[in-house]
Amino acid sequence: MIISGWMRHARRTLMATAATLALAAGALVGTATTSQAATQQACDIYAAGGTPCVAAHSTTRALYAAYNGPLYQVRRASDNATANIGLLAAGGYANAAAQDSFCAGTSCVITVIYDQSDKGNNLTQAPGGYWPGPAEGGKDYLANATAAPVTVGGHKAYGVYVSPGTGYRNNNTNGIATGDQPEGMYAIFDGTHFNGGCCFDYGNAETTGNDDGNGTMEALYFGDSKGWGWGSGNGPWVMADLENGLFSGVNRGFNAGDPSVNNRFLTAMLKGGPNQWAIRGGNAQSGSLSTFYSGVRPNDTGYNPMKKQGAIILGIGGDNSASSAGTFYEGVMTSGYPSDATENAVQANITAAGYTTTAATPIPPGSRISLQATTSCCTGDYIRHDDADTKVVVSPVDSSSPATVKADSTWIVRAGLANSTCLSFESANNSGQYLRHAGFQLYLNANDNSSLFAQDATFCPKTGQNGQGYSFQSLNYPDKYLRHYSYTLYAASNGGSNPWDSAAFWTDDTSWLVAQPWS
Repeated sequence: MIISGWMRHARRTLMATAATLALAAGALVGTATTSQAATQQACDIYAAGGTPCVAAHSTTRALYAAYNGPLYQVRRASDNATANIGLLAAGGYANAAAQDSFCAGTSCVITVIYDQSDKGNNLTQAPGGYWPGPAEGGKDYLANATAAPVTVGGHKAYGVYVSPGTGYRNNNTNGIATGDQPEGMYAIFDGTHFNGGCCFDYGNAETTGNDDGNGTMEALYFGDSKGWGWGSGNGPWVMADLENGLFSGVNRGFNAGDPSVNNRFLTAMLKGGPNQWAIRGGNAQSGSLSTFYSGVRPNDTGYNPMKKQGAIILGIGGDNSASSAGTFYEGVMTSGYPSDATENAVQANITAAGYTTTAATPIPPGSRISLQATTSCCTGDYIRHDDADTKVVVSPVDSSSPATVKADSTWIVRAGLANSTCLSFESANNSGQYLRHAGFQLYLNANDNSSLFAQDATFCPKTGQNGQGYSFQSLNYPDKYLRHYSYTLYAASNGGSNPWDSAAFWTDDTSWLVAQPWS
């Protein structure tokens, strides 16, 4: 639709829809634990405001009241089979139990995030661009399907956990704004999961996978990078990635009006039209939106008029810059520049959805434990760090073992450094040093507070692969689990090119009993 047509349509519908929007906002507040299938969802509200969704992505819930199709697709590691994950009911919440059943005893990644609009703008594995991705063929990683558990409206669901190197893209879209055409977008992010890498984005990007110059992107960014722009405080900030610039307002660089935000569930909004744009945000669990910037395009060359190309990205920059981190739950893109009233009604719908965190891990953080092997050869062996170097091994420990050996075999459970629903293991006798993998071998290293270290030191407990105890899944390599092989600890897959990936004894070698601490 051309710009002038949209403006005529917006004028015709604005007054007619104001009452509808007010009713939508009022009706949705306070219904977090009730079914949502009966009334309006976010894209119904946008349509009522004359700015319909042209992309609608969510792994947690329906974004139209009538939608009853798949939300996303997962692929399991054991046999590379795929399954679509749908809804419990039309217009409702994700059927997470279907994922849990399909992925039981193995790991899964998210392969497709389906577009709930009629435009077919699905998101799939990013193919790489100017910057190649770290996966085979220069592609980006796919997200671990279980790394971001969440509860929505009282129902279990999963978000899209983006660790550095993870990315999704669609370069051949339908209906997405190009050139200087107006559009809007929102996303719900985990406001506590971010980094300063480039660039955790959702929105409009280059179809080429390259940096095609100023104004060729218009995407939501969330993080604490100060490389191009920043707001007040220490971050993180919601900003606009307009290519060659993360903008927090009209100026390149600092804009005081864009605040640091860290809501556990964050609503981030961006909209842009001919020489106008705005950033808005709020708590996705309660309250209204705030406007962080609304005004003319940035006072730098190349951004007025815009030259948007209409691809859609998630978790990466327009040129496939893929060093970012974040968690995405849902988001949409619209045709036309949404009114504040429409966005306010959408925010009411979001807060009514009932986003909350999941129950705590079955191994409570703060516990002192030892981890005992279950393979028949080695049931007297425990995970311990080797005092001769920084490697982690398994070795026999019993009541007659030296005190140092007992201490080396004792771990303090911490909430996962990179994901609080998973776990990290701190040495009981070397404070500040954690179990982490590097080159897929396990070491005891001091936490350097980097994003990479946090990822490498975070493991998600699963039911033991052999039915005993727990298996510990690597957060950033979801097909790999903690395994002992030749008395050394590795992050290993079930079959692969490395000796420690051997399928022989894999289920036993990756299963661990949580034992009383030796120290």
